[in-house]
Formats: sequence, C-alpha cells, structure tokens
Amino acid sequence: MFVDSARIFVKSGKGGAGAVSFRREKYVPKGGPDGGDGGRGGSVYIIGKQSLRTLLSFKYKKKFVAENGKAGEGSLKSGSSGKDLFIYVPLGTVVFVEGKDEPIADITEAKQKVLIAKGGRGGKGNAHFKSATHQAPRFAQKGEEGEEFFLRLELKLLADVGLVGMPNAGKSTLLAALTKAKPKIAPYPFTTLSPNLGVVEGEKHNSFVIADIPGLIEGAHKGAGLGDEFLKHIERTRVLLHLVDLSDETSSPVERFQIIQKEMEMYQRNLTVKPMIVVGTKIDINYDAKKEEELRNIAEEMGFTYFKISAATHKGLKPLVKAIWSYFEEE
Repeated sequence: MFVDSARIFVKSGKGGAGAVSFRREKYVPKGGPDGGDGGRGGSVYIIGKQSLRTLLSFKYKKKFVAENGKAGEGSLKSGSSGKDLFIYVPLGTVVFVEGKDEPIADITEAKQKVLIAKGGRGGKGNAHFKSATHQAPRFAQKGEEGEEFFLRLELKLLADVGLVGMPNAGKSTLLAALTKAKPKIAPYPFTTLSPNLGVVEGEKHNSFVIADIPGLIEGAHKGAGLGDEFLKHIERTRVLLHLVDLSDETSSPVERFQIIQKEMEMYQRNLTVKPMIVVGTKIDINYDAKKEEELRNIAEEMGFTYFKISAATHKGLKPLVKAIWSYFEEE
C-alpha cells in the first residue's frame, strides 16, 4: 500500500529534577549540600532512510515519546539523560507542525538527521545554590518539560522524470517498457492508483529514476480523481513527459493536452515551466494523423520537444530516451 501522508504525535523527554541532599557523614557534623543535577530529557529526531518507500508504518504507530531524564541524587550524582528517539522516514518526506504552512524539515538524503523536539533540560541540584549567605539551600530546580506537538508528514517522491497525462494515456506501459518496474496495466481508466517508480539504466553505469503518476483529469488541482494528492509528486522532478493518447477518439489530442497543462498550472505555476517533452502514444493503433500533427505543432509552438511512440511495440523509444538523457548530460 502506498501511503504518502500521515499525522503523528511527538513528545521529547522531560528533564530530571535536581536533588535536595546534604552530606551525612559521621565525622562531618555540618555537611554541606550535595544534591546532583537531573538528566536531560531525550530529544526526537527524524532521519532519512533510503530503503523506505512509503509512510505506511505511521498508519499503525502514531505516538512517539522520548524517554525522560532521571532525577539527580546525593553525593553530587547527576541523573542519567533520557534516550533520544529516532523516527525513520523515506526520502522526500516534508515535515510540518500541524496548523503551520512552513515545513520544519525536508528530508532528501539518506541518513539526513533533523532535530524535531528538543529534550527538556535537567534541573540543578541544591549544591548549585550554596552561597556565603545561604549555606544550606533546601530547594532544587525541577526539570524542564519536553516539547510536544502533532506533526504532518507529506511524502513527495524524488524522481528525475515524471510521467503525466490523462488516465489510460500509456504511462504505466511506458514505465514497464523503459525499466524493470512491473506496474499493473489494463485497458481502463485509473489502472494506476498510486505512483510507481522505475530506474532507467544507461550505458555508462549512470541512471535516472522515472515516476508514473496516476492519471489526471479536469479539476485535478481541486482534488478531482485524487489529483491534488498526485500532483505533489511531480513537484521535485527535473523533467516531465506529458503523454497524450493519439488513439483516443473521445476528444482531440490537443484538447486533452491543454486540460492537463491547465491543471498543472492551476496547482502550481512552476510545474509548467519545468523542462517538458510531449509524447504522442499508441501509434501502433489507428489514429488521426491530422490531429496528431496539430498536437505536434502546438507542442513545438510552446517550446516543447515532441515525439510519437508505441510503448507496446517499443517503436520510437530510443530517440525519446536519448532526448531525456540530454537533460542530465547538460547538468
């Protein structure tokens, strides 16, 4: 199950209390204060983990509480610190404090470690408060409370290339043709209900990651067809492939192309200024050559490279992949 959002509760540990204690030795009739300090409460960290792919684990565990610090003791013994708590998340996870729009963490690298909730400081024992005028203080500090709040986790896939288009445009078939991924493929809309990733390997031991984003429909930026949940996964991609089914006779290729372009712009304007290749698909099936030419013309007028392919027969895939590689070779 692909899960790309979660709500969890985190709380760092409370600092241990300082001790109120006095030396009680047989031959020291007037022993001074010797209360030790309390230990620091455990902090909460979020860490990126390469092997994780979804936020599924947070559907079952939603509460994360770090250990409290231990109280101080006599003989100037400090309490032990609480253990820190580490929460592992997939790369591409953005962390928000509930109710706020600015993220407090953006996890993009393996082993990236971000402090989320700092543990409370331990209280000072009464030994700290001895002075010339106050030689027997009978008080100590309490430990500081830890921080606590709800977090919103949002996963945005880290992929180099994103496949976008209407349902049944051939995205899953293209992903399967270019990579070793095995997405579910069927001749009906919304076959893909969650994003799929695959790796395209080059001849020079290089590679790029390609993401098949579930089909978008008109109104996607408002949530139609769960579109707003899927659009976020193309925000981080470096190149977009906009696939248009040339064999679909329900409407013109140009009309379907323009609908998806508009949805991306309405969701986030910078999506439409990303490098994009427009791809006419399913040329192994009968299609209207005149309408295909109209799609090519409008794509090129907008400054986009255009290809037509058949992912099923692999026709036209080599020049398309070569064009994709050119974007990464220029960097």
